[in-house]
Amino acid sequence: MAEKQQEETRLPARWDPFGELFGGQRWPFREMGGPRFSRMLEELFGERGKGQGLMPALDITEDDGNYKVTVELPGVVKDDVHVEVEEGILTVRGEKKTEREEKKGKARWTERSYGSFCRSFSLPANADADHVEASFKDGVLTLILPKTEAAKPRQVSIKA
Repeated sequence: MAEKQQEETRLPARWDPFGELFGGQRWPFREMGGPRFSRMLEELFGERGKGQGLMPALDITEDDGNYKVTVELPGVVKDDVHVEVEEGILTVRGEKKTEREEKKGKARWTERSYGSFCRSFSLPANADADHVEASFKDGVLTLILPKTEAAKPRQVSIKA
Protein backbone atom coordinates (compact mmCIF):
# COMPACT_ATOMS: atom_id res chain seq x y z
CA MET A 1 0.00 0.00 0.00
CA ALA A 2 2.80 2.40 0.90
CA GLU A 3 4.54 1.55 -2.39
CA LYS A 4 1.39 2.45 -4.36
CA GLN A 5 1.10 5.83 -2.62
CA GLN A 6 4.78 6.46 -3.27
CA GLU A 7 4.32 5.65 -7.01
CA GLU A 8 1.35 8.01 -7.26
CA THR A 9 3.35 10.88 -5.80
CA ARG A 10 6.05 10.45 -8.46
CA LEU A 11 3.62 10.84 -11.35
CA PRO A 12 3.18 14.36 -12.71
CA ALA A 13 -0.06 16.03 -11.71
CA ARG A 14 -2.57 16.18 -14.57
CA TRP A 15 -4.51 19.39 -14.95
CA ASP A 16 -8.12 19.00 -16.07
CA PRO A 17 -9.28 22.49 -17.21
CA PHE A 18 -12.75 21.20 -18.10
CA GLY A 19 -13.14 19.66 -14.67
CA GLU A 20 -12.75 23.15 -13.21
CA LEU A 21 -15.40 24.49 -15.56
CA PHE A 22 -17.91 21.86 -14.51
CA GLY A 23 -17.36 22.14 -10.75
CA GLY A 24 -15.05 19.15 -10.48
CA GLN A 25 -17.46 16.91 -12.38
CA ARG A 26 -16.39 15.03 -15.47
CA TRP A 27 -16.40 16.90 -18.75
CA PRO A 28 -19.67 15.86 -20.47
CA PHE A 29 -18.03 14.97 -23.81
CA ARG A 30 -15.21 12.91 -22.35
CA GLU A 31 -17.29 9.73 -22.59
CA MET A 32 -17.95 10.52 -26.24
CA GLY A 33 -14.34 10.11 -27.30
CA GLY A 34 -13.32 8.07 -30.28
CA PRO A 35 -15.51 7.40 -33.31
CA ARG A 36 -18.74 8.56 -31.66
CA PHE A 37 -17.33 12.01 -30.93
CA SER A 38 -15.77 12.22 -34.42
CA ARG A 39 -19.14 11.44 -36.01
CA MET A 40 -20.78 14.20 -33.96
CA LEU A 41 -18.15 16.73 -35.06
CA GLU A 42 -18.54 15.62 -38.69
CA GLU A 43 -22.31 16.14 -38.46
CA LEU A 44 -21.81 19.60 -36.97
CA PHE A 45 -19.00 20.81 -39.18
CA GLY A 46 -19.20 18.59 -42.26
CA GLU A 47 -16.02 17.59 -43.99
CA ARG A 48 -14.08 20.50 -42.46
CA GLY A 49 -13.39 18.36 -39.40
CA LYS A 50 -11.53 15.92 -41.67
CA GLY A 51 -9.53 18.62 -43.43
CA GLN A 52 -11.40 18.01 -46.70
CA GLY A 53 -13.35 20.79 -48.32
CA LEU A 54 -14.09 24.34 -47.28
CA MET A 55 -16.92 25.54 -45.06
CA PRO A 56 -17.82 29.11 -46.00
CA ALA A 57 -19.48 31.19 -43.31
CA LEU A 58 -23.05 32.22 -43.95
CA ASP A 59 -25.58 34.47 -42.29
CA ILE A 60 -29.35 34.25 -42.62
CA THR A 61 -31.55 37.20 -41.73
CA GLU A 62 -35.25 37.84 -42.08
CA ASP A 63 -37.47 40.87 -42.49
CA ASP A 64 -41.20 41.21 -43.21
CA GLY A 65 -40.88 40.40 -46.91
CA ASN A 66 -37.69 38.38 -47.44
CA TYR A 67 -35.07 36.02 -46.16
CA LYS A 68 -31.52 37.16 -46.90
CA VAL A 69 -28.60 34.72 -47.06
CA THR A 70 -25.05 36.03 -47.30
CA VAL A 71 -22.20 33.60 -47.93
CA GLU A 72 -18.58 34.70 -47.47
CA LEU A 73 -16.44 33.36 -50.31
CA PRO A 74 -13.09 35.19 -50.25
CA GLY A 75 -10.86 34.30 -53.18
CA VAL A 76 -13.69 32.64 -55.10
CA VAL A 77 -14.76 33.99 -58.50
CA LYS A 78 -18.41 34.27 -59.53
CA ASP A 79 -18.12 31.66 -62.30
CA ASP A 80 -17.02 29.03 -59.76
CA VAL A 81 -20.17 29.42 -57.61
CA HIS A 82 -23.44 27.59 -58.30
CA VAL A 83 -26.78 28.06 -56.55
CA GLU A 84 -29.70 25.71 -56.95
CA VAL A 85 -33.10 25.18 -55.35
CA GLU A 86 -34.65 21.75 -55.57
CA GLU A 87 -37.54 20.30 -53.57
CA GLY A 88 -37.27 22.94 -50.84
CA ILE A 89 -33.48 22.63 -50.44
CA LEU A 90 -31.19 25.58 -51.22
CA THR A 91 -27.66 24.50 -52.15
CA VAL A 92 -24.62 26.71 -52.67
CA ARG A 93 -21.61 24.88 -54.09
CA GLY A 94 -18.40 25.84 -55.75
CA GLU A 95 -14.67 25.67 -55.87
CA LYS A 96 -11.85 27.91 -54.77
CA LYS A 97 -8.76 27.98 -56.99
CA THR A 98 -6.07 30.41 -56.03
CA GLU A 99 -2.51 30.57 -57.29
CA ARG A 100 0.00 33.25 -56.42
CA GLU A 101 3.58 33.54 -57.57
CA GLU A 102 6.19 36.02 -56.41
CA LYS A 103 9.76 36.42 -57.64
CA LYS A 104 12.53 38.43 -55.98
CA GLY A 105 15.95 38.10 -57.48
CA LYS A 106 16.80 34.41 -57.57
CA ALA A 107 14.07 33.48 -55.11
CA ARG A 108 10.68 32.29 -56.28
CA TRP A 109 7.64 31.73 -54.07
CA THR A 110 4.48 30.01 -55.28
CA GLU A 111 1.35 29.41 -53.23
CA ARG A 112 -1.68 27.42 -54.36
CA SER A 113 -5.01 26.90 -52.65
CA TYR A 114 -7.71 24.58 -53.95
CA GLY A 115 -10.87 23.25 -52.42
CA SER A 116 -14.54 22.67 -53.01
CA PHE A 117 -17.46 23.59 -50.80
CA CYS A 118 -21.13 22.78 -50.54
CA ARG A 119 -23.69 24.20 -48.10
CA SER A 120 -27.32 23.05 -48.19
CA PHE A 121 -30.29 23.82 -46.00
CA SER A 122 -34.05 23.47 -46.04
CA LEU A 123 -36.08 26.48 -47.01
CA PRO A 124 -38.91 27.61 -44.76
CA ALA A 125 -42.38 26.72 -46.02
CA ASN A 126 -43.17 30.39 -46.66
CA ALA A 127 -40.12 31.04 -48.91
CA ASP A 128 -40.89 31.55 -52.61
CA ALA A 129 -38.30 29.24 -54.19
CA ASP A 130 -39.31 30.30 -57.73
CA HIS A 131 -38.17 33.91 -57.25
CA VAL A 132 -34.75 33.63 -55.59
CA GLU A 133 -32.37 36.45 -56.54
CA ALA A 134 -28.58 36.06 -56.36
CA SER A 135 -25.78 38.63 -56.57
CA PHE A 136 -22.02 38.32 -56.09
CA LYS A 137 -19.72 41.20 -55.14
CA ASP A 138 -16.29 41.37 -53.47
CA GLY A 139 -16.32 37.68 -52.50
CA VAL A 140 -19.78 37.80 -50.91
CA LEU A 141 -22.73 35.93 -52.38
CA THR A 142 -26.09 37.45 -51.45
CA LEU A 143 -29.32 35.54 -51.94
CA ILE A 144 -32.74 37.13 -51.50
CA LEU A 145 -35.58 34.68 -50.95
CA PRO A 146 -38.94 36.46 -51.00
CA LYS A 147 -41.72 35.27 -48.75
CA THR A 148 -44.98 34.15 -50.31
CA GLU A 149 -47.84 36.64 -50.29
CA ALA A 150 -49.79 34.58 -47.77
CA ALA A 151 -46.88 34.78 -45.33
CA LYS A 152 -46.51 38.57 -45.38
CA PRO A 153 -48.21 40.48 -42.57
CA ARG A 154 -51.26 42.50 -43.55
CA GLN A 155 -53.57 44.92 -41.82
CA VAL A 156 -57.08 43.76 -41.01
CA SER A 157 -59.74 46.41 -40.67
CA ILE A 158 -62.11 46.16 -37.75
CA LYS A 159 -65.78 46.64 -38.48
CA ALA A 160 -68.00 48.42 -35.99
